[in-house]
Amino acid sequence: MKENMSGCSVEEAMRLLGGRWRLLLVSYLMEGPKRFNDLRRDVPGISQRMLTLDLRALEEAGLVKRTVYPTSPVKVEYSLSEDGLRLLPVVEVMKTFGLWLKARDAGEAGEEVAVVPASKAAVKPRRAARTAQKTNS
Repeated sequence: MKENMSGCSVEEAMRLLGGRWRLLLVSYLMEGPKRFNDLRRDVPGISQRMLTLDLRALEEAGLVKRTVYPTSPVKVEYSLSEDGLRLLPVVEVMKTFGLWLKARDAGEAGEEVAVVPASKAAVKPRRAARTAQKTNS
């Protein structure tokens, strides 16, 4: 992986979670352990190679656990580690933001878009932005 050049904590997180698929894979693993082909079905646009590389990177970072069961054929499951579960608030905020983007792109750009935040943590920045907007008007 690339080095963090600026020392910024956001850059550090993006270094690990950046790219098209990693945070999406984490969001599907929030549902519970999954096998490789389950993840391929969940994310149909990902190639087998990219899925393998991204799961390996997440495993090396300590966010995903790979469990091999000694059966015939061998059964392998992927699940989130304790550190990986810390990404739950990030996934929730991204889902809320994605819903807002979908609503905005559907033609509601000029109106207030009512999207229920995934958690209370997502409410505070919205209230602060509205308060700042009212005081600047």
